[in-house]
Amino acid sequence: MSQTLPIDPFKIWKDIYDKTENAWNDAIQESLGKESFSEGLGQTLNSYLQYQEFITKTAESYLTQFNMPSRDEVANVASLVINTENKIDNLEDQLEELVEENKKEINSLKRTISNLDKKLDRILAEVEKNEKTGTPAKKK
Repeated sequence: MSQTLPIDPFKIWKDIYDKTENAWNDAIQESLGKESFSEGLGQTLNSYLQYQEFITKTAESYLTQFNMPSRDEVANVASLVINTENKIDNLEDQLEELVEENKKEINSLKRTISNLDKKLDRILAEVEKNEKTGTPAKKK
């Protein structure tokens, strides 16, 4: 009894691929190397660029007629908004710094006034004591 192997479609495909790969590679490389291919590709690119320019102008015209902003105008507004937000953040930071400086200065002034108040209380107490006793104040 002889055993027959089942047909393997992947193996058949791989064999065909291996045999035709070099031929296709050579044919494609030859086509890519020709001047006519480069000229055709250049013409296609120029046609596409003209088409794209036409579409861009048409879209801008449409947007202008309907009083709608273009992509560039929206991008400019977004940029201005971002710049404004950055400036506001900077102003907030500066304001916080000024508030902190003012708090420190106010606290310092409170301490100074408190010290002056205590000194004045001592002076008044000394003056009242001197008035009661009739003795002149001591000079320091």
